[in-house]
Amino acid sequence: MRYLPGEPAQGFNNQSRIAGYQARNFLFAAADGVATITLNRPERKNPLTFDSYAELRELFRAMAYAEDVHAIVIAGAGDNFCSGGDVHEIIGPLTRLDMPGLLAFTRMTGDVVKAMRACPQPIVAAIDGVCAGAGAILAMASDIRMGTARSKTAFLFTRVGLAGCDMGACALLPRLIGQGRASELLYSGRSLGGEEGERWGFFNRLCAPDELLAQAQAFAADLAGGPTFAHGMTKKMLQQEWNMGVDEAIEAEAQAQAICMMTNDFHRAYHAFVAKQKPDFEGN
Repeated sequence: MRYLPGEPAQGFNNQSRIAGYQARNFLFAAADGVATITLNRPERKNPLTFDSYAELRELFRAMAYAEDVHAIVIAGAGDNFCSGGDVHEIIGPLTRLDMPGLLAFTRMTGDVVKAMRACPQPIVAAIDGVCAGAGAILAMASDIRMGTARSKTAFLFTRVGLAGCDMGACALLPRLIGQGRASELLYSGRSLGGEEGERWGFFNRLCAPDELLAQAQAFAADLAGGPTFAHGMTKKMLQQEWNMGVDEAIEAEAQAQAICMMTNDFHRAYHAFVAKQKPDFEGN
């Protein structure tokens, strides 16, 4: 099992250029500033394994240094997003680990969410069909969630005798949909349907299944073509301000905005406005 924290990943020979990365445990493609990660075990509804967890952790960590990726899409192959941890390849082996081994695993899975939140690129999740367990966490940890009417999102940890507090769910999910609704999902483990998920604010929008990935990639492409330094700053402040009071947040935003005003993109936008043209952002 290759899942211990700090384990080196393979394939990151030049972290400033990541578009040519060859993934081992899922599909990876990048073009025009948008990277698409596709969980690719459709016959099993795209479950995660120890190795895919570890590779996702290292890939999202490397994104912090990727100069050629400005937005990320994560999706599942076939008609489902992700069914969570593989019953045979994860759940079974976990029952045979001691406490240090279990803690190493749970910390590693949490590190995937930390890496997703820390990478500067906005992450768009394209969620169709089953989105359960750790799959629901990947969706929750993304910045934008696009679903379908047939999406079924379930934080089903209590269904297998575990607490709902997995990989940051008790911190992140209430901020997305409210404390009461998050409590219901985390206690019951029930599925959240697509239309209900959109009403609750979990999904930003619903798409037809055959248009879902294209719409997610189009949204990501719009972000990648925008002021990407500023997008990274927006993501960072959305993360940091959870732990600030209002006065501290206003001061932090004053500093962040002043930094953005020093970028060439800010000046490009001004000159384009004066010339009545659309700005051509370059991310610096």
